[in-house]
Amino acid sequence: MLLANPVMMASGTFGYGTEYSHPFDIQQLGAIVTKGTTLLPRDGNAQPRLTETVGGLLNSIGLQNIGAKALIKEKAPIWADWRLPVIVNIAGETISDYSKLASMLDMVVGISGLEVNISCPNIKAGGVEFGADPRSTATVVAAVRAATSLPLLIKLTPNTGDIVEVAAAAARAGADGLSLINTLKGMAIDINKRRPSLGNITGGLSGPAIKPVALSMVYEVASSVDLPIVGCGGITCASDAIEFIMAGASAVQIGTASFANPQAPLDILEGIGKFMIKEGIEDIAELIGIARC
Repeated sequence: MLLANPVMMASGTFGYGTEYSHPFDIQQLGAIVTKGTTLLPRDGNAQPRLTETVGGLLNSIGLQNIGAKALIKEKAPIWADWRLPVIVNIAGETISDYSKLASMLDMVVGISGLEVNISCPNIKAGGVEFGADPRSTATVVAAVRAATSLPLLIKLTPNTGDIVEVAAAAARAGADGLSLINTLKGMAIDINKRRPSLGNITGGLSGPAIKPVALSMVYEVASSVDLPIVGCGGITCASDAIEFIMAGASAVQIGTASFANPQAPLDILEGIGKFMIKEGIEDIAELIGIARC
């Protein structure tokens, strides 16, 4: 999949893209990744679902979404008229869920690729995330690969013992690229109410607080696995994005930053361009992985 530029919107922070068509020209982006899509519509987790923390945001949305059928009927026809690629993030509770989703979305006009979220609970394995283990990762990726001809990005969880092994397993099973990282598991407690701040007790930590972790993991994976990498996690400015590219990412995703500043992705794109002009760099490929020893 070719991108006009390396700045993408991260899943779960940009809806279906249609919600942001007025604040700025989203067609200037490299791509967007939709909110997580499941086979059937989901109402999501109990409220409250969001709480701020130092340097970040905790969320436990619970994959609230309209479901695959509605996405195909209502959203894909809109995307078909856009010039930027739309990548649909998919999530499931079983291998069969992932396979069915990939098959349903295959060849749908308006969908340019799939981002496979393997950070969801694996119900048949006692609640362990698929992406926490190389073998379960390979099983999911292979099943999705067999069900679709669309390009596959595999979104990796940081909540694992060895993200490099998980990334390598995804590559062997047929991934076309990797996006990392997803949120870190965390929680907050409301000391006045004397109870967890989130209705689901724990949630995913995103924002600047996780950037050093994300950058380190991108560096490690890029040094070991020969696949294009999309870096995400705490990127708020052009300098952050350039760090990820220098660590080995071919593109970046902007997420939580867009809540505070909806123009953040375009500001970051402009900043990357200014840096390249200042440094006399004509092709951003010159920067990819340049910081790796």
